[in-house]
This record gives sequence, structure tokens and C-alpha cells, in this order.
Amino acid sequence: MRIERYFREIEQTIESFALIQLSEITFEKRGTHEGFIKGNLTFIDGSMLQFREYVDVEIEVDRLMYVFNYTDSSNNFIFRYDNTGHHKKLGLSTYPNHKHEKSEDNVVAADAPFLDSVLEEIIMKIEI
Repeated sequence: MRIERYFREIEQTIESFALIQLSEITFEKRGTHEGFIKGNLTFIDGSMLQFREYVDVEIEVDRLMYVFNYTDSSNNFIFRYDNTGHHKKLGLSTYPNHKHEKSEDNVVAADAPFLDSVLEEIIMKIEI
């Protein structure tokens, strides 16, 4: 797959979620199969998802680096998924992939999510 196709898939995913009020996304092509994505999505309740991905899509989608950070309308932490390797001591079965839940210090094992699953998790938290 070429990186442009993955970029289009990200755009289509965002467009398919009606509760997103504002989206600011930048795409940087770093080669035929590699790219960097940075985004800020604001939802109808004022909560926000900030995310970054560095991906290689030559064979399959390999997210070399990712962060999905979700905060409420007052910028209070709700959750974050990332694959930063700073929690090796915890012995997580999904290392380096993990999730911070409810606080920065509460780290749990979690597989690397794709944007659509993170958005679905957020939508379940939004009260309309």
C-alpha cells in the first residue's frame, strides 16, 4: 500500500464520525510507504483527541510510533494509548504498547489501537 492511501483512510475515518466538531490534521509523506500524521479532533462536548502516528505501510500498517491522548473539555486527562518504551519494568504482555487509564500513573496492557477504535471508545463516553 502507498502512504497516500493510508492518509485517505484516516480522513475517511474522521469524516465518518458525526460527533467530531473540528478536525485539524497534517500529513507528511516520508517516502513511498512511510508517513507522519498529527491530528487534533474536537468533539461536540468540547473533549479533544490529540494523536500522532509514524507509519510504514509497505507490507502492512506498521505504526512505528503512535500516541492517542484524550482529554475532557477542561483539558483533564481521560486516557492515552502509546507505544513509548518507558514501562518495561511493569512486564506488560503487550509491551511496548500500553494504555494510561484515569491517570498518567495507571498503566495497563493494551494492544495498539487504530484510530477508528479509539474514536468508538470516545463516542461511548460522550453524553449527548
